Amino acid sequence: MIFKNDSSASELNGFLDRGSHIEGELRFDTSFRVDGKVTGTVTSRGILIVGESGEIDGKAEVDEVFVSGTVRGAVTARKRIHVAAGGRVYADLSTPALVIEDGAFFEGSCSMDRQPRQDPTPDQTADRGPKLVSKAAQS
Repeated sequence: MIFKNDSSASELNGFLDRGSHIEGELRFDTSFRVDGKVTGTVTSRGILIVGESGEIDGKAEVDEVFVSGTVRGAVTARKRIHVAAGGRVYADLSTPALVIEDGAFFEGSCSMDRQPRQDPTPDQTADRGPKLVSKAAQS
C-alpha cells in the first residue's frame, strides 16, 4: 500500500530505521516514518507513517497517521487515521476519519468528530459555555 498525500518525498522530516529505538518525545514538522520503535509521545502538525516493522508505544497527536506496523496507547489525528492490511492498533483513537483495511487489526475505542480537529483560537478558549439571555434582558 502506498500512502498518498499532498506532500512530496522530499518533505520527509525524518526516518527511524528498523533496529532503532527512541524513548521520550518526538516532534517533527511535515512527515516522519517509523520502521523502528518509539516509546513516549509523538507530536506534530504533519503525517506519521508507521512502517511494517514500526512500533509506536505511547501517545500520538498528529494531523494524519498511516499504520502498517503496530501502535499501542492513544492516537489523536486531526484529519485521518488509516490502518493498512497487516497493521495492528491497540489504542484509543480520536479522529474525524478512520479507515481500517481488510486484514488490519483494531482493539480499543474510537471517538469520531465530523469536523477535522483544530487547535482552539484564543476567542474560542475565552468563552466555552453557551450564552443564556433572558427575555427581560432583550426588552
